[in-house]
Amino acid sequence: MPPQRGWCVWLTGLPGSGKTTIAMELKKILRKYGVCAQLLSSDVMRKFVTPNPKYTEEEREMVYRAIVFTSKLLTENGANVIIDATGNRRKFRDLARREIRKFAEVYIKCPLEICMERESKRVDKYAPKNIYKKGLEGKSRTVPGLGVPYEEPLNPEVIVNSEKLDPLKCAQIIFNYIEENFMKSF
Repeated sequence: MPPQRGWCVWLTGLPGSGKTTIAMELKKILRKYGVCAQLLSSDVMRKFVTPNPKYTEEEREMVYRAIVFTSKLLTENGANVIIDATGNRRKFRDLARREIRKFAEVYIKCPLEICMERESKRVDKYAPKNIYKKGLEGKSRTVPGLGVPYEEPLNPEVIVNSEKLDPLKCAQIIFNYIEENFMKSF
């Protein structure tokens, strides 16, 4: 008998919208119910796929294809996956939707100004720092939402507004969707 397929949720939103913080809270909630999930972060994956990133369209294509392929393999073997990645182009998220049977897109909605303020205080060791500042100063032309577009999801399964809701509440809303749509029982 083949293993039961896992599920995958992709948390997408502008840099600084709260994706990583919400993903960590979601993992805690899942763990409370005895549900394991592998977190795949674009910032971490990028360190392996493109160790000296230039954030070109070609590099982004490679990183996001690697994330989708890895997620597909994991879910096909029964693992649950949380993707924590901006995925600035819809085509990246659409690829995941086509390739992964149990898939949901979660839009972490947050105004650019709030994302910029949060990102200026970033302490994460994997994510690049001061990206919006560099973008505004013309030192980086590849910042989603400034130098390159961020294409908002057209029909995400879940939308959470991280400007108005705290990370735990956002994670709970996502968990409720996962429980209702992907899990048989605990």
